[in-house]
Parts: sequence; structure tokens; C-alpha cells
Amino acid sequence: MAIFSFLAFTILVALISYWKTKDIAEQTADGYFLGGRSLTAGVIAGSLLLTNLSTEQIVGLNGQAYTEGILVMVWETLAAVAMVVTAIFLLPRYLKGGLTTIPQFLERRYDKTTKTIASALFLSGYAIIFLPTVLYSGSLAIATMFDLPELLGISLNAAIWGCVWAIGSIGSIYAIFGGLKAVAVSDSINAIGLLIGGLMIPFFGLLAVGDGSIGNGISLLMETHPQKFKAIGGPKATVPFATIFTGMMLVQLFYWGTNQAIIQRALAAKNLKEGQKGLLLAAFFKILGPLIVVLPGIIAYHLFEGQIQIADQAYPKLVMKVLPVSLVGFFAAVIFGAILSSFNSTLNSCVTLFGLDIYKTHLNPAADEQTIVKKGKAFGIFLAIIAMLVAPLIAYASDGLFGYLQEVNGCYSIPILTVMVVGYLTKNVPALAAKIALVAGVVLYSISQFILKPYVIGKEHYWHFLHVMAILFVINVVMMLLIGQWKPRATAYEAPYTQEVDIQTYSLVKVLGGIICIIVICIYAYFS
Repeated sequence: MAIFSFLAFTILVALISYWKTKDIAEQTADGYFLGGRSLTAGVIAGSLLLTNLSTEQIVGLNGQAYTEGILVMVWETLAAVAMVVTAIFLLPRYLKGGLTTIPQFLERRYDKTTKTIASALFLSGYAIIFLPTVLYSGSLAIATMFDLPELLGISLNAAIWGCVWAIGSIGSIYAIFGGLKAVAVSDSINAIGLLIGGLMIPFFGLLAVGDGSIGNGISLLMETHPQKFKAIGGPKATVPFATIFTGMMLVQLFYWGTNQAIIQRALAAKNLKEGQKGLLLAAFFKILGPLIVVLPGIIAYHLFEGQIQIADQAYPKLVMKVLPVSLVGFFAAVIFGAILSSFNSTLNSCVTLFGLDIYKTHLNPAADEQTIVKKGKAFGIFLAIIAMLVAPLIAYASDGLFGYLQEVNGCYSIPILTVMVVGYLTKNVPALAAKIALVAGVVLYSISQFILKPYVIGKEHYWHFLHVMAILFVINVVMMLLIGQWKPRATAYEAPYTQEVDIQTYSLVKVLGGIICIIVICIYAYFS
């Protein structure tokens, strides 16, 4: 029964995705890379949520919540504020310029070399860090939660290898041969499943805690473990409260406002209104995210306190304990969809970056759109194989994959955010400043986190990596402005208006955005 329901839901998603995308002209760049610029608010919101939410969050954040409590919700709630900022300030500029990729803006604002450096940073971050980690964490979760070694009579390592190649192969088919529309449609369907399946775990978990009553379960958790419901993290926490006002907001702005794998969904909107609605809808659901990625960890702490040696085991063990056997297959399909979504969405963005920003710009400037799409697909296949080969090796890497991911991503996130912010807020800063900032940002952050922190000063006495990000952001911005004063552009930059889509603003974007921000503040006030 479990296997049947798993296959039924997974095949249903594939069939609906095919049916909804069969008429898209995917031989064109807009058709393949941006789904024909046809995405509506609901599809955009679902795709944004599923691209972001995968096992490294579901398992990783719940593992941190098991240890530290509700304070780790900052990764979810503050994201809503960043999405509001993107909807109001960034998306109108992106769509006005008819952008397909973020590095395209860097070429217009600075030069081709700047665009190439940024594209290379995105691709290296996705290929070396993110894609293999998603595959590994997802495969570990599937193998652990559903006891594949016992079921198939193989070792855990063999089960992980098998899951990696199964997930990677299916995700590649979606991303490489279906284009963004197929990815976005499958994401939207999986989003519904994830909301239902993800909420089932705290639902049944609270019933277990409260002896059949959700209200009693919540009351018992808050009375028994009040320290787990404090949103203000101290200096020794994984996310100290002070980091909210330094690097945390910068990380969120980069991720939701300039990260190609995320913002590509909004760039594919049929018009600005739909794009803004999609971002706001996703922001609202992001506020509810802690119900899925934080609360189960606290429930697991109550049920398993002292019985779990590795925090990341909290969520899989909770699933196995509280979920009825009849729902295991559906939940397996939901988790599989979440893993698949992050993988295929990021891979599609890699194909887009390579095809438009590397192949078309440097390898074959005369290439027609069909050739660009074809070469992009070939690169995607190569990248997927590399990711599937690397993923199982992550078992030998650092513990705490979620925190590790956030720290390592700073190598490219802050430099790119710096040149984007300065590029939009100034008109005379030259390309030289952007290139220096990109290179310097990567080098300085790498020296800070991978030399000074572990070998010179020591982890115990070093600044939190989010504070380091904020310091380097300020240094890079000041450096770019000084270079702009010393050697400004020959002519001031003026952003073009391509009229690719209607950019009439959604009339309620500021009102609804303000309400979302107020809700976030009230949540923190309540749990402080």
C-alpha cells in the first residue's frame, strides 16, 4: 500500500507537469528558460516554496530546533521580509529590464567580464556545494525514514548511492528536458503535498504529546519546555539575536532577491502583478514555515529527550513514531518531491546560466536560440552526473549540513549581493569596482572562515559568520564607492525598458507587504 501510494502520487505529478507544458515552445530561450514568461501567482508561490524547502531544511532545521528550540525560526520568518522587499523594490526593476538571469543585469550595468565572474560563482556554488548536499541529505532522509537498508537487504551506503542516482536522474529529466515550466508546475503540485504532509507530522505529534488533544499537546510543550519557546538567541546560539540586524538580513536578501535558482521563478511571471502576488503569497506561507521545520523538532525533544545522539535524527524518528502506517507512502512521495524540487530547480538555473551567460557570451556568440538550449541541456547532463558522483562523499564532510551550507555559501552570496546593490543604487561606479569587489569578497571571506577562524584565532573566540558577512559587505560597498569616486564611468548608467511584460504594479503590494512585516514583528514580540 505504501509503495502504491508513493508511485501513484509521483506519477500523477509527472503526468500533470507534461500535460501543462506540452504546448510551450521550449526551443526558444524564453520558452525553455522562463516557461514562455507565463507563470501565474499560484505557480510562482508554489515553486518558490518548494525550491527553497527541501530535506536539508526539513531535517536540518528540525534537528537544530531539537537542540535549541524556536529561535532557529529566524531562517523562515525573516525570509518573508526579504520577499516583501524583493516584490516591492527588486522585481519591478528586473521585469522592466526584461532579465532572464541576474548576471544579465551585471553585464548591462558593468561589463561582460563581471557577468562571467558572477555566473561562475553561481555555478560553482550550485554544482560543488548545493546540488550534492541536496542529493545527499535527501537520500539519507529517505533511506533512514523508510529503512531501505533493511527493506532491500543492503548497506546504508548502498541505499544512499541508489537514492542519489534515482533522485538525480528523475530531477535531471524534469530540469533538463522539461524546462522551467515543467519544474514550476511540478513544484506547485508538490507544494500542496508538502503543506499537507508537512503539517501532518506536527498534527500527529501534538496528538501524541497531548494524549489525543492538540491543545493539551501545545500547552504541555510550552509548560514543560519553556526554554524551547524563546525566540531570542544568546551569544552562544547558532543564530544569536544580534545577527538578525547584521548578516542574516543580507543572506535573506541575497537568497530571495538575487539568487538565480529562486528569482528565476518571479522573472518568468506573465506580468509584474502576478510576480508580486506570487512573492507575497509565498511570504505569507513562509511565516507558517516553522510549523513544518521547527515545531516537529521541539515535539521530538519532548518525546525522545536523551534518546537521540545525533540531532538530525529527530525528524525521521518522529515521522516513524507518530505517522500512521497508511500515510507512509504519501509522505514518502511528498519528501521525494521536496528533494526533487530543490535539485531540479537549481539544475535548471545552472542550465540557464551556462546557456545564456557562458556559451552565448563567450563560446558561440552567433548561436541561435535552439543551439543555446541544446548546449545548455548537454551541460546540465554533465553537471547532474558530477553532482551525483560527489553527493555520497558528503558523508565524510563536516557535521551539521544546514549550518555548514549557510556558512560556505557566504563565499559567493555576499560578493554578488554587493555588486547588485551598488549597481542599482548608483550610476557612476565602474566595472573595475565590481570585478575587484567580486574577487576580493570571495578571497577575504575564505581567508576569514577557513584560515583565521579554525587555525589562527579559534572557533570559540571568532565572530559569528553572519557578522563577518555584514562586515565584509560594508567593506566591499565602501571600496566600490571609493573606486567610483576615483575612476567613475564615462557615462552614467541608465536602466533600459524592454517591455517584455506588463509592469503595472499590484495595487495592494505595499499594504500586504506591510501586514506581513508586522506579523513577523508580532511573532517575535510574542516569543521574546
